[in-house]
Amino acid sequence: MKNHLLFFLLFGYSFTVWAQQDAWVYLTDKGTTYNVSTPSGFLTQKAIDRKVRHGVIIDERDIPVNEAYISQIKIATGITVMAKSKWFNAVHVRGSQADILNLKSNYTFVDYIDFANKSLNTSKIAKPKEISKLESLATAFEYGTSENQVSMINANDLHLADYSGTGMTIAVMDAGYPGVNSIGGFQRLRDANGILGTYDFVNRDVDVYTNTTSNHGTLVLSTMAGYIENQYVGTAPDASYYLFITEDGPNENPVEESYWVEAAERADSLGVDVINTSLGYGAFYDNLNYNYSAAEYDGKSIYITKGANIAFEKGLLLINSAGNEGTNGVNAPADSPNVFSIGAVDASGNYASFSSVGSPVQPTQKPDVVAQGLGSAVITENNTLASVNGTSFSSPVLAGGITCLWQALYDKTNAEIMKLVRESASQYSMPDYQLGYGIPNLFAALNNVLSLHKDEINSIQVFPNPVKDLVHFQLPDSTQNYAVSFYDVLGKLIKQTSVSSEDNQVDLSSLSKGLYVLKINGATQIITLKIIKQ
Repeated sequence: MKNHLLFFLLFGYSFTVWAQQDAWVYLTDKGTTYNVSTPSGFLTQKAIDRKVRHGVIIDERDIPVNEAYISQIKIATGITVMAKSKWFNAVHVRGSQADILNLKSNYTFVDYIDFANKSLNTSKIAKPKEISKLESLATAFEYGTSENQVSMINANDLHLADYSGTGMTIAVMDAGYPGVNSIGGFQRLRDANGILGTYDFVNRDVDVYTNTTSNHGTLVLSTMAGYIENQYVGTAPDASYYLFITEDGPNENPVEESYWVEAAERADSLGVDVINTSLGYGAFYDNLNYNYSAAEYDGKSIYITKGANIAFEKGLLLINSAGNEGTNGVNAPADSPNVFSIGAVDASGNYASFSSVGSPVQPTQKPDVVAQGLGSAVITENNTLASVNGTSFSSPVLAGGITCLWQALYDKTNAEIMKLVRESASQYSMPDYQLGYGIPNLFAALNNVLSLHKDEINSIQVFPNPVKDLVHFQLPDSTQNYAVSFYDVLGKLIKQTSVSSEDNQVDLSSLSKGLYVLKINGATQIITLKIIKQ
């Protein structure tokens, strides 16, 4: 969580004349040849598979912004394009008030303009149109300094059960990541090719390691992906990661909200499962006219929060620091009911005084849950172990653990995972504004789901899932043959065979990686389920 410091030199600050303004320019249409019926043109296969697996509709919001429109705006007098959003079909621009208003006059594809300084919006803003809606060996890690924060949420028990993040993808949206490409604490991650991609949305390049003055992203990432043998283990050491910079360290400006939304859109397109954000916005902008009021932290009003709500609709699980503002309240997008907002406790599970508290303004309980954020163990860019404070660290500690839980329960939706985690927490029956529902027990959440299916022991079971080569079948009738068919996500029959108690496995090594639908036909029952080929 970014530290917000107020100095006495800010006296009279609100009287500063700001010649340059920030605004969101919303466009009338996408105007492209892309079609939602052929999503492979604008989404990766992993993204398509994830949406199919969780029943997420691919709609017009997934189609990219028309680059021809953006090109025209870029050459407009006095205008700098800072960011873009396909979900909102909008671009974030910077320029004088007059030059920005000229965009509406000069371009028919400009629908309306929303200034970050709301006093400049002289007419009521139109609302955007609504669109219809592993197989691995168990590892007994020696956690060292990270032992307490991992075991507090029982992520260590998930690791022992072979759930350490394999096959899952996390996008980290933060500041810089110096050392991640070189130090020993991330050697295990690099050896596994666990860094899938990088991008700096502020400087518009892929260098997230050297072109930065902040090590915040490195510290955050270490709580999930860090590993030093017998000294340190993150909560999701075997997950894969995208590293994004959306935080402009020296400045506080609404464009950072736009960078975040743009990064979330890219994460969705890449098939990311979980986003961790240890940042928050809205109350401490350099231009005080841009600050949001307390009433706007209502889970639906702030730009970044609206973007987070769409990301949730797209099937992403968003985990965010509640904030370090104590009684001043949660930040955005942590105010959203669709964002899992994480507060902080100390090593003994007691409330950390800096952790942002919720309020009746938020439509749901905030924070949602808590994890260790006071005295959190991290790996620095110098490959040293350190102790730091902030909900910046309780959030990724829990994000990694929840990713491992979702690996175990891959067919659950983002909303179902959030519900399971809340229900496992220490004060679920009596939540409050400091700890929310309390400290989760992620292994108990897994066991609670498994216990619901104990009556299915004599039914058909398929494992492992995800599968690399051989998939096995546990069958209730030892005398019966079962017809099994595998279909791709478009419904095309890919493989057909039969299984029995004596011949109870099928070789899927020839299939391409992706999501398949498995149909099992027996004499008295038909089962259809989804299976992932790794």
